[in-house]
Parts: sequence; C-alpha cells; structure tokens
Amino acid sequence: MSSQTEGSTKAIFYALGANGGIAIAKFSAALFTGSNAMLAEAIHSLADCTNQIFLLRGLKESKKPADNFHPMGYGRVVYFWAMMVALLLFFLGGAFSVMQGIEHFSNPAPLSNATVALIVLGISVLLESFSLYGAMTEIRKISNGKPFFKWFRETRQSELMVIAGEDIAALAGLGIAFIAVLMTAVTGNPLWDAGGSIAVGILLMAVAIVITREVKAMITGESAAPEVHAAIKAHIEKQPEVESVIHIITLQWGEQLMVAVQAKMQPQPSDKALIDAINAVEKSIQLHWPHAKWCFFEPDVEAGKD
Repeated sequence: MSSQTEGSTKAIFYALGANGGIAIAKFSAALFTGSNAMLAEAIHSLADCTNQIFLLRGLKESKKPADNFHPMGYGRVVYFWAMMVALLLFFLGGAFSVMQGIEHFSNPAPLSNATVALIVLGISVLLESFSLYGAMTEIRKISNGKPFFKWFRETRQSELMVIAGEDIAALAGLGIAFIAVLMTAVTGNPLWDAGGSIAVGILLMAVAIVITREVKAMITGESAAPEVHAAIKAHIEKQPEVESVIHIITLQWGEQLMVAVQAKMQPQPSDKALIDAINAVEKSIQLHWPHAKWCFFEPDVEAGKD
C-alpha cells in the first residue's frame, strides 16, 4: 500500500470513528429535546458515516489487479465512490435537512432541555475537530506547502479531498446548529430551530456541489497536478537522448499515472539504439515518479510546443 493510500485510509478511519460517536449522541439528543436542527445534524453525521464506508470500499476496489476488460486497472473507481459520497451528502444530508426545516416552519414544535442539545453539540465540535485535524495532517504531508484551497482545487486524491470537505462542512454546520438551539432556548421561538435546520441543509448542499465539481473533473480525465506535469516535462527535456519534447500528456489514474510523450530524439545509429534510448528515458521517468505506471513514448521529427 502506498503512503498516499495509507494517509487517506487513516483520515477516513479518523472521520468514521468521530462521526459514528457524534451520530449516536446527536440522535439521542434530538429524540430527547425535539430539536429539528439537532436532527438535521444527526442525519448529516449518519450520512458522513455512510460516506466513509463508501470511500473505504473505493480504496479497496482500486487495488484490484488489471484484467482483459480493465487493462489499466481499477484505480479510477475511487472517483466513482467519491461522486456517490457527494450525492449522498447533497440528498440525505442537505436536501432532507431543508425539507425537515420547511416542515417545522409550518408546524413548529417546542424545544425541551436545550442544555442537553448544546452539550452534545459542544462535544461534537471536539470530535469533528479531531477528525479534521487527522485529515489536515495527512494533507500537509503531501501538499508541498500549498495553501489548503489551492491544494483542494489541484489535488487528484478524491477521497482525502472529500473527507476534508465533509469535516469543514460539519464544523460549520455544528456552529449553525448551536446558534439555532441557543436562540430557540433564549427566545422560546422554535422557528430559530427550524431555520437552523434549513441553513445546515443549504450548507451541506453547497459543499456537495463543490465536491461534485472537483470529482467530475477527475472522472472525465484530469492530468497530473500542474507541478507534476511540468516537472515530468522538464525532466524529459534534460535527458541526453531527447532533443526536444513535442507534446506530453499526463493522465491521473487513481493514485497511478499514465504518461504519453511525443519527442524529437537525438540521432541514433540504428533502430535498436533508438529503442534503447526510448527505454532509458521511460526508465528514468518511472525511477523519479514510481506511480507513473504507464509510459508511452513516440519518437517524431516535428519539434513543437506543448
């Protein structure tokens, strides 16, 4: 198992453990207090637990060996499961919470024992912060010092991106729910609680849309991260066997990478010498980028630009 996969798996288990405990506490508090905002948060945590199981399944399936029907393996299956997570977050977490809030605007119910709800929300903030800390720790190991939002836009690790997005949405949602419950207790007006449920739902749907957009780009075939693409191109141009790079394509395939190169080679005395030169360049690429599992090299004579 690669270090990137190990990091993602750790982050998923951090999140699964935290959200499992949070979901149980929130459902108990929702039943005890009758809080709609708390029920919305409980459903959100339950959706998060399901999401993490989906991500673990995706990581497991991505390790299946290549076969005749999938000659490049199953690495991109993680993108499918990440998309399923985004859809679940949108509908089960977000849309359901909005519907619950609208329902209780029409039929407001009083909130009982708000103290219990506030205590549970406070504990949930601590547990969710632990989960986010685990995800951010793994992100810092691989982000090469990039700011978080730049990493989020450029990363090709869908599972770690989803966990971070979920955790940030969860902490923001907890803040909204805390304010909604507190205002309901202070004012005695249950519409604050219903409004909190709607606000949490809208937040979750917004985060789900952002995650969906990023995963869609991965599914449709993104290149390697910009700095990796540029580094591979520069590396090839420095090889003594290569005169110039005409064109280079990189394609992220889960945690693995496909590299296709069209290059003008230095003159070689024979066909065998040309083949040896190409093999040397491919070996050099895979030595520096071990996750570049596939290298396709086409020698040509027309020099050009990427």
